[in-house]
Amino acid sequence: HVQLVESGGGSVQAGGSLRLSCAASGSHDSRACMGWFRQAPGKERERVAVRSLGIRIPAYDSYADSVKGRFTITLDDAKNTMYLQMNSQKPEDTAMYICAAGDCPLLKEYAPYWGQGTQVTVS
Repeated sequence: HVQLVESGGGSVQAGGSLRLSCAASGSHDSRACMGWFRQAPGKERERVAVRSLGIRIPAYDSYADSVKGRFTITLDDAKNTMYLQMNSQKPEDTAMYICAAGDCPLLKEYAPYWGQGTQVTVS
């Protein structure tokens, strides 16, 4: 079993930056991929950024086209914590950001582990 706890959301002006954190606990082998999704009111949940931890497949990062070059996913193995650095933010980045973990490629339909989410508002 895996538990995920997000933090770091808040409000920021367009062009600003925020860093989200996701603290993970539980089975390491159950989270071959970890990543971030987001969901705005009335919209589908969107896959934002995913990292393969290199457990059964080579390590890689994957980003949605809408965030490429602006968002960066990193992982601190010692702290079991994943981060999402969000730069040059836009109002369309406003959403609930949710941490997830599971088998790669970590599609929303199949990801077994989810955090509670943290709100990001860009004005």
